Amino acid sequence: MTKAGEVEGRAGPPWWWARRRDVVVDVALAAVSAAECAWEGIRFAHEAGIPVAAGVLFGAVVGAVLVLRRRWPIAVVLVGIAVAPAEMGFLLSVAGMYSLSSSEVPRRIIAALASMSLVATFVVMYLKTRGDVEADPALVVALSGFVAVALTVPPVLLGLYIGARRRLMESLQERADSLERELSLLADRAEERAEWARTEERTRIAREMHDVVAHRVSLMVVHAAALEAVAVKDPARAAKNAALVGDMGRQALTELREMLGVLRAPPKPAPAPVPAVPAVAVAAVAFAGGGGAEDGPSLGELEVLVGQSRTAGMTVEMLVHGEWAAYAAEVEQTAFRVVQEALTNCHKHAPGARVVVRLAHRAGEVAMQVENGPCDGQAPEPGLPSGGNGLVGMRERVLALGGVFVSGPTEAGGFKVSAVLPTA
Repeated sequence: MTKAGEVEGRAGPPWWWARRRDVVVDVALAAVSAAECAWEGIRFAHEAGIPVAAGVLFGAVVGAVLVLRRRWPIAVVLVGIAVAPAEMGFLLSVAGMYSLSSSEVPRRIIAALASMSLVATFVVMYLKTRGDVEADPALVVALSGFVAVALTVPPVLLGLYIGARRRLMESLQERADSLERELSLLADRAEERAEWARTEERTRIAREMHDVVAHRVSLMVVHAAALEAVAVKDPARAAKNAALVGDMGRQALTELREMLGVLRAPPKPAPAPVPAVPAVAVAAVAFAGGGGAEDGPSLGELEVLVGQSRTAGMTVEMLVHGEWAAYAAEVEQTAFRVVQEALTNCHKHAPGARVVVRLAHRAGEVAMQVENGPCDGQAPEPGLPSGGNGLVGMRERVLALGGVFVSGPTEAGGFKVSAVLPTA
């Protein structure tokens, strides 16, 4: 981890400086201040009666203290106040007060040191002016006060402004970094939600394709097996079975074509804002086949569905209880798919078994049940593979609409699939 101001592959600035440019600026100011104080040290040496070399060296050391203005601004200001009686350190005092005011030092300390510098400058100017100018004492006081204020107040005000501006920029930078992190987090979450939506959509499409194809193809395989068995003995029945296989194949292709048409259709314009819809209802529409539910199968087609299974050689009895009513498209489609998939499983796993389909219309709900008895000794058709997704798909469809789904073996040795869907 590199320090502030460091460049990758290079060493950062030395000591307390954050940037190399700051080093150059401070060293240059300290050099100018040392030269100024050294020059003023000559006069100070004559007035103090000390060797000139000592006065020059003293001035140079005092002026060079300015190089510490970023690290110890209080010390620089105190040195400037201490050498004020020697009438040296003009740049030291001005730059020191600016550095102190723009630093993170508490305001009360800045005010105290600024007051001390103001008083020191005023006293020095008053003593110097009183001895060199023959004028009214009030004029001397006013002139001394003006010089003291001019040398102290502007650096302090400028330093306070620069410090406040720097802190504001740092705060804005921190806020921008925080917003950037939040936006990055939101983008990650949006990507996760989009991936979840893509996964759900792929699952929905796969389930719909399974429902459309599995039943038709299962019946086609059953009829093809029957056709093979009676092709020589009963040509008329063989021709009938062949026609049924062709009809079912065309129906399967038609349903697949309709589904692919829905998938390829351009997206519809966004509708006007509507009140919030419960998540269960949204999920129900999606699982029910979304985007084309009004064109899907309905409960009115159950008789045709059961008739196809009877034609395939299955003994199917259909019992309807209650008065028939029109339900929402997703409810009718889900009910139809549950019965369809249950009959498909009977073709696959219980050939020759007697099947009972029950449909009950109740107040606020519709119930369906498909129950098959034990097999009559026939082995499951090897040409009808099972992917194990039928029951899972039925359960997801029913639960998405807020219904109840139960499946499992019966005491008589068969299998039962039951579902209850709310119609509200």
